[in-house]
Amino acid sequence: MSIKIYTKTGDKGKTSLIGGTKVPKSHIRIETYGTVDELNSFIGLLHDHLSDDHVNALLGEIQDRLFTIGSSLACDPEKEPRMKLPDLKETDIQLLEKEIDLMNEQLPPMRSFILPRGHVAVSTAHIARCVCRRAERHCVNMQEQELFIDPLVIKYLNRLSDYLFVLSRQIAHTLKVEEIAWKPRI
Repeated sequence: MSIKIYTKTGDKGKTSLIGGTKVPKSHIRIETYGTVDELNSFIGLLHDHLSDDHVNALLGEIQDRLFTIGSSLACDPEKEPRMKLPDLKETDIQLLEKEIDLMNEQLPPMRSFILPRGHVAVSTAHIARCVCRRAERHCVNMQEQELFIDPLVIKYLNRLSDYLFVLSRQIAHTLKVEEIAWKPRI
C-alpha cells in the first residue's frame, strides 16, 4: 500500500516544523526553506542541462548540502529533533572556493556586467544564482529578527551564489558561447 502524499493538515494555512511546532505557512522560516527547495530544483535543472561529470558530481553534492540546510531551517530551534540531522561544515564552503578559483584560472577577466543569456545552461545557472541570493536574503532576515540560523548557512549560500555565477561563465566558455556584455544606454 502506498503512503498518501496529502495529509490535509495544512489546509488552514499552518504547517509543522521538525519538532512539532505549528507555524503559519507565511512564516519567514517556511519561506526560507521553501526558497532553498526552489534553489535545489534549479540546481537539478542545471545538472540536467550539463554533461560535465565533474560539475554534475559537484552539483549533486550541492543538492545534498541544500537538503542539509533545508532540514536545519525546518527545525524548531527550541526543540531537539528525534532524528539526527546532517551538519553543514566549513569544508563545504572551502570546496566551493576551490572550485571557483579553478574555474577563474581558465576564464578571461570580466570587463563589464554580463547579461544572463546565451545558452539554456548559462541562463539556468543565472536563475539558480538569483534564487540562491534570495535564499541568502531570507536567512539574513531571520538573523535580523533574532531567529536562530546557523551562520554557516548564510556563508554557504553566499559562496554558492558566487560559485553559480562563475559556473555560468565557465559553461559559456566551455560551450564557446559568447558572453553578452551589458551596454548601458547613454
